[in-house]
Amino acid sequence: MVAGGGLNGETVQLREDAWVYTKKEALGICAGIGAWNYPIQIALWKSAPCLAAGNTMVYKPSEVTPLHGQILAQIYTEAGLPPGVFNIVNGGGDIGGYLTSHPGIAKVSFTGQVSTGQKVASSAAGRMKYITMELGGKSPLLVLPDADVGNAVDGAMMANFFSTGQVCTNGTRVFVPTQMKQQFEERLVEKMKQIRPGDLMDPNTNFGPLVSEMHYRKVLGYIKHGIERDGAKLLYGGLEKPESINGMEDGYWVAPTVFTDCADSMRIVQEEIFGPVLTMLTYDRIDEAIARANATPLGLAAGVFTNDLNLAHQVIGQLEAGITWVNTWGESPAEMSVGGWKQSGVGVENGRRGLEAWVRNKSTLVDMSGTVPTVFAKI
Repeated sequence: MVAGGGLNGETVQLREDAWVYTKKEALGICAGIGAWNYPIQIALWKSAPCLAAGNTMVYKPSEVTPLHGQILAQIYTEAGLPPGVFNIVNGGGDIGGYLTSHPGIAKVSFTGQVSTGQKVASSAAGRMKYITMELGGKSPLLVLPDADVGNAVDGAMMANFFSTGQVCTNGTRVFVPTQMKQQFEERLVEKMKQIRPGDLMDPNTNFGPLVSEMHYRKVLGYIKHGIERDGAKLLYGGLEKPESINGMEDGYWVAPTVFTDCADSMRIVQEEIFGPVLTMLTYDRIDEAIARANATPLGLAAGVFTNDLNLAHQVIGQLEAGITWVNTWGESPAEMSVGGWKQSGVGVENGRRGLEAWVRNKSTLVDMSGTVPTVFAKI
């Protein structure tokens, strides 16, 4: 995108003897603070456009997954990046707080949970720093009445169980027409058998454990709450570890779990779980589904499954989310600018707009008339 003019400025002819040009200039020293769920990808999403725009970066990986930072720094060094252009610092929240408040940092790019992002954004705003925030979500997936049930089920599974549900854009609120409920549930239960927990080095495995004991206990707590307090119907999975993990029982395994007969007021429907937990809700009218889908302080992602593309665009246009999909879920190519609405983030990453997030604008007006227009001329 840089070679294609992604960092080019603009020229505007004001009149015959005057014109304006703009330049995109580097910000300076930037800080990147990464998350643990997609460590190397997040580090690349931040560092590559940052460096391409002419900046330097201090990157702090999540303390849960620190090793990728060293590997990426080594790759950059071997590629010829000069010393000091890409730097790694390891540590917890105190290190992130230091980076955010340091007067030498021009921009902070953060990926993580909403509560931490709010603190980072507040600290950066007090020092007038540029920011990009990619935060959490509780995203809706709308299955419209004419949708192919099999495709919709495949989409719902990708939106909830890929990477063991540890994905910020998970479509955890699956809205299904009331008349489709039984058919959708039957097809979903049937396809859930195709989830294969096991040895992660086995190419046939498509489902792994959670990242840590702390996160494992958090996700189990939500499942328990859904069963005992919310009163949702457990359609699949639950509190027991999945089968087919012989010899790996000590891992932080959570069974892929589906709740049905859910209500919007339930905690498992309202809060981000960040694990393999799908909540299914029914609706009778599309406008009702849209209103309920938008009834959240978060707005990271949303998706629609339908055979009517005109209707798909109409529904997508009404969903309050920064990343949306039609008849698919989860693909996020580098060419696609992605970012959340509402409390799910500020700014975007990737695409042309993601590159522009790492530069600042300078505008210059040039007058070639040979005289200076002035109101202080002699009368």
